[in-house]
Amino acid sequence: MRRFIFPGLAALLFIVIRPPCSLLAQFQDPTKDELQMTADPKAPGAASVYLYREDVTDQASKSRTFYERVKILTELGKEMATVDMPYEPATDKVEIQGRTIHADGTIIPLSDKASDLADLKSKGYQRNKMVFTLPSAEVGSILEYRITVRHSDYVDDPTWMIQQQQFVHKAHYAYKRLSDYPISVVSRIGSDAKVLHDKGNYTLDLTDVPALPDEDWMPPLNTFKWRVSFFYSNFSTSQQFWDKAEKTWDDFVRDFTRPTGSLKTASAQMVAAGDTETQKAQKIYAAVMKLENTDFTREKAAIERKKEKIKDIHNAQDVWRDQSGTSDELALLYVALCRSAGLNVQPMKVVDRARALFDIGLLTSRQLDDYIAVGQLDGKEIYLDPGSKMCPFGMLSWRHMLASGFRLNDKAVTIAHTPSGSSKSSSLDRIAYLTIDETGTLQGTVRIVMGGQYALHWRQIAIGNDEEEVKKQFNEWMKTYIPDGVQVDFDHFIGLDDYNANLLGIVRVSGSVGTITGRHMFLPGLFFQSKAKHPFVAQDKRTTPIDVLYAKSESDDVTYRLPPGYKMESSPQTTNIAWADHANFAISTTTEADGVDISRSLSSNYTVLDPKEYGNLHDFYQKLAVADQQQVVLARPVPAKAN
Repeated sequence: MRRFIFPGLAALLFIVIRPPCSLLAQFQDPTKDELQMTADPKAPGAASVYLYREDVTDQASKSRTFYERVKILTELGKEMATVDMPYEPATDKVEIQGRTIHADGTIIPLSDKASDLADLKSKGYQRNKMVFTLPSAEVGSILEYRITVRHSDYVDDPTWMIQQQQFVHKAHYAYKRLSDYPISVVSRIGSDAKVLHDKGNYTLDLTDVPALPDEDWMPPLNTFKWRVSFFYSNFSTSQQFWDKAEKTWDDFVRDFTRPTGSLKTASAQMVAAGDTETQKAQKIYAAVMKLENTDFTREKAAIERKKEKIKDIHNAQDVWRDQSGTSDELALLYVALCRSAGLNVQPMKVVDRARALFDIGLLTSRQLDDYIAVGQLDGKEIYLDPGSKMCPFGMLSWRHMLASGFRLNDKAVTIAHTPSGSSKSSSLDRIAYLTIDETGTLQGTVRIVMGGQYALHWRQIAIGNDEEEVKKQFNEWMKTYIPDGVQVDFDHFIGLDDYNANLLGIVRVSGSVGTITGRHMFLPGLFFQSKAKHPFVAQDKRTTPIDVLYAKSESDDVTYRLPPGYKMESSPQTTNIAWADHANFAISTTTEADGVDISRSLSSNYTVLDPKEYGNLHDFYQKLAVADQQQVVLARPVPAKAN
């Protein structure tokens, strides 16, 4: 599926499919080599490739035109026949032309009307999705289409997204400007090609653009992807831009978080005179966490606020008055309450690492997503996440770890970075008590103990879903760990509402787990790893950084109770594998008269790794994967001989 994102589309959208008679004049004739192509030596194994891409923005005609020619090389490549185009509903006219050309030269024009689907609707904003499918797509076909958006008002400065999921043979980009306002061009292109500028017109021509990397556990690609961005700018350097953006943000947050009489009264009621700075900060944090976070419920629309006579939000005092707010508003309220209590707690606004990385070359402060707080408490620096519902005091959601953005201190605003957590800060412990009978059938209970990011994840899911949906999702998650043939039934959580404590999940398991051959029964040695898909094993080399989201520790403790008369013949060997300063792995086994206890632990004390370190990571996980394949082998009792 090919997705376009058109910035700056305004109100109601009209779709025009041009008649087939115009196609020959609008499209290119395919070459013999293009028709006969069955594979692409420049993109080995590719399901599809772009033969040509074009992106032209024309301010004179108030239009932006996308033209693409795609060659389908495998069955998977047929997905490119469906084009998914998000847009902002507007009073603009969109023209769509398309056709499919089979390998024998047969042309099938696009005649079906595009579907207009609602995609996102919130207060003051709506985004729809136009979807059309090019007809009769098959392996060997060439897909060809042009989409022209004619704006009723103006055309935004474009961003040319150069790299795609597929290899691009040729591409042409153009920006024909009429406006005389100052503009900055930020170019990130991994080739010798240059953006040419002539009397307000910008062009770029490229050949052999590599596909975006497709590797497991990649960080957001926004700072790696080839692109060219145009920005309205009165600044001659990016440093001048960020200096101004920092000053604007400084003025806003200082005003929003200004201590007022009502905030000082509120904070004074939360703390005690003998409290330490950290204790005061904890009590204020707990009070803010009790407020309604509308990002996890539903923010009221303007018409609802008017009907209920709720005033608009202008500062932290207004948030406290309403006893509710967005994640950002609650985070800033926390800062204001702490300041009102005399604490040195400052706001920081960062890029959500699940979406992107901070890019200083992207001249817009809109890339910053979320507010957190940084406190200097009792001589220690502590990062806090009061806008993340159910996040423990002293912990950041992983989305805000190793993130960058604006940080306010007593003197100025700086661009700063948040720390990462240690492997001890996020834990997952699976404890199973399993009784096996002589047929290999098991019955048992699994306790899942979660701390840090694991617990935060499920607590936030429980906020926005009913009990049945949470149970469904938890069972699906457990199935990724449990051997085939074993059924899971999530029973309940313990500690769901206490975000400062570990979260405990109780799961019932039953089914067939033992394999019987002759005089032996075989059981998974590492019960929770029997169908694990170990990362970093199949791929020998790496081109992009590795991002595993957060450092973590996991442990399994599985007790098998054996059928009467069964003897232990072999079990997983004691194993210790270390990757210095990065990870540790261990297996240990304890055998008893009627059973065996097998423990496994893995701690990963890293979050983001340079590709240069991939060789060590690959070797570590290869050894781990081999160790996880061990089995428990039981000798079945010999039947008594008949007299």
